[in-house]
Amino acid sequence: MPSENFPENLRYNKDYSWVKLEGDTAVLGVIKPAADRVKEFVFIKLPKQGQAVKAGEVYASVEAVKWSGHLGSPFTGEIIDVHDELFDDPAMINRDPYGEGWIAKIRLAKPEEKDGLLNAQEAGERFRERK
Repeated sequence: MPSENFPENLRYNKDYSWVKLEGDTAVLGVIKPAADRVKEFVFIKLPKQGQAVKAGEVYASVEAVKWSGHLGSPFTGEIIDVHDELFDDPAMINRDPYGEGWIAKIRLAKPEEKDGLLNAQEAGERFRERK
């Protein structure tokens, strides 16, 4: 069943991130339920363009008033674009998590890693359990 919390055109990893696949590139961000739960992000440590990342490795850190956490990359590859505007306005993630709130783009070194991602229905079931 489609949901505004988990759009069907995206994939999801197990650490509250969404993935939009565009050829050999993945756009990454934070899922809406996580953004809603923390109310407002106040700081983000962004990755560097050109940085190499491995699947499972931290690529960004985010902080809210009473919470902080790290986002693990769902893919091995290279950061090819970073949403620098988030540094000055991290709450953009809260306002539009699946649009203007994107964090980074990775060029995939191992496209087969996408097979480990959740679809919208699986993500809805997984994250509903964590309320």
